[in-house]
Amino acid sequence: MSTSPSTSAPQPHSPGLGSLTSAQGLAQGLAQAPLRVGVLALQGDFQAHAAMLESCGAQVLEVRDWHSLGELDGLLIPGGESTTMSRLCDRYELWQPLQRAVGDGLPLFGTCAGMILMARGIAGGTRNFEQKSLFALDIDVARNAYGRQLDSFEADLEMPALPAAGLGSQPLRALFIRAPRLERVGPEVQVLAAHRGEPVAVRAGARFAAAFHPELAGDDRLHRLWLAAIAERKALGQPKAPGEPLGKAPLGKAPAQPAAARERA
Repeated sequence: MSTSPSTSAPQPHSPGLGSLTSAQGLAQGLAQAPLRVGVLALQGDFQAHAAMLESCGAQVLEVRDWHSLGELDGLLIPGGESTTMSRLCDRYELWQPLQRAVGDGLPLFGTCAGMILMARGIAGGTRNFEQKSLFALDIDVARNAYGRQLDSFEADLEMPALPAAGLGSQPLRALFIRAPRLERVGPEVQVLAAHRGEPVAVRAGARFAAAFHPELAGDDRLHRLWLAAIAERKALGQPKAPGEPLGKAPLGKAPAQPAAARERA
């Protein structure tokens, strides 16, 4: 597995679409036709994400039930506690609608706990609760692998995709709080950033995941990059983005996992 962030800029697929990946092109596009994105608002730091997305020009909807999922151009799953989130999704009858939306190709951005919910393989669950997953991204993760709350830290991350999209060359400030570790990255998943040789941010098409909290550092560039990916995908009319492993597991059931990715109680 390569853990080095890609240095190649996204290639436009048709004339004029390259401007969608630039900061100026995104701002102009959102001013003309704002993207409608949801933030899962059951638990976690959803308000900080919502405020950041609004500052980027998107129309933001706080998602607490299944009725609004069909109206969205994308959904952000925030950091928080992944076990609590999945239990609340069950309580509010959101889990199966979310899985269907994933199967239909809904763009996603998961941070910290949100990345866990997007993964195909999850290690580090509890004895009393099997951690659920949306199987939305071909990655395996380990919960809380960077330690407890007291082990939280900040780091500056090099992310070549940001300057390639006209979003500045300065490092991205990242906060790691009880962060999950990416233990496997699928062959069609691009590593956006690494820390000490380990991948910490990835994407596959318009699906992004990060082990850290970008919304808490006041840097909105990763959010803007995600919005640009949604805008480009929408302009291309793509039903599913490359690298999205959809339809590979029955509804509500996990695919077979290697021993390293199984639950460690």
